[in-house]
Amino acid sequence: MTPAPAPRELGAFLKARRAQLAPQDLGLPETDSQRRVAGLRRQEVAQLAAISVDYYTRLEQGRVRASASVLTTLARALRLDDDQQKYLYELAGRADEWPRRRRRPAQRVRPTMRRLLDQLTGAPAIVLGSRMDILAWNVAAAALFTDFSLMPSGRRNYVRLLFTDPIVRDMHREWRHDARDAVAALRMEAAADPDDPELTQLVGELSVRDADFRTWWAEHRVNSDSYGTKHYRHRLVGDLTLDCDIWSSPDGSGQRLMVLTAEPGSPSHDALRVLTSWTAGQR
Repeated sequence: MTPAPAPRELGAFLKARRAQLAPQDLGLPETDSQRRVAGLRRQEVAQLAAISVDYYTRLEQGRVRASASVLTTLARALRLDDDQQKYLYELAGRADEWPRRRRRPAQRVRPTMRRLLDQLTGAPAIVLGSRMDILAWNVAAAALFTDFSLMPSGRRNYVRLLFTDPIVRDMHREWRHDARDAVAALRMEAAADPDDPELTQLVGELSVRDADFRTWWAEHRVNSDSYGTKHYRHRLVGDLTLDCDIWSSPDGSGQRLMVLTAEPGSPSHDALRVLTSWTAGQR
């Protein structure tokens, strides 16, 4: 039997938990303003959980009963372990709705995808997985974008890099167009797997960190384009105009191969050849 809700205790638990979390631990930007409370602000928790600040405030004050879906997003936003999640659901009077954690299988690059990467020596290529995570890349892609191997695997996400990595962001000559398209593509990912906790965390993080992302995510625009043109400004070889083609894996894994090429004989083609020749033989 589900116990009666304990709104005051729930509010106290939420306050205590957000006080234990440092903004930088969740990828939130540091501000120069003095914080009046330790840990996260209510606004930051609400944005991470993709709920309104007013709703979260009323929840902490015990003036509204949380739904199971809200509890799920709060558990992710506040990085609760299994015991803390169970306690959260009990305080909210929804103990029988607590979803025990189900481990999702790790994304693994298909051998044929890896083989293609190794053979595409003159064209930057990236394997994208769920949430547009960057699963693998070739040397040319690292030379064009950034050395993905230097960042933690959990941070290798195409959309995250577009919004948070200065090198990747600045190299896009039409950043607003490309970033908005990427958000629309991420919307398609959300439709395919709306219960993905890592996607929820990614959206919450970027919503807090970037006003443009918040605006574009709220538009509910979707995009499934598999080809287009990208305009880059590389710090070593200058401007590049590259055709971008994306092929989906036929096995239903959701993995996609993104390849960037230039028209033969064009200045971009010559610049790309120079760039890839500098990194020839590297891994």
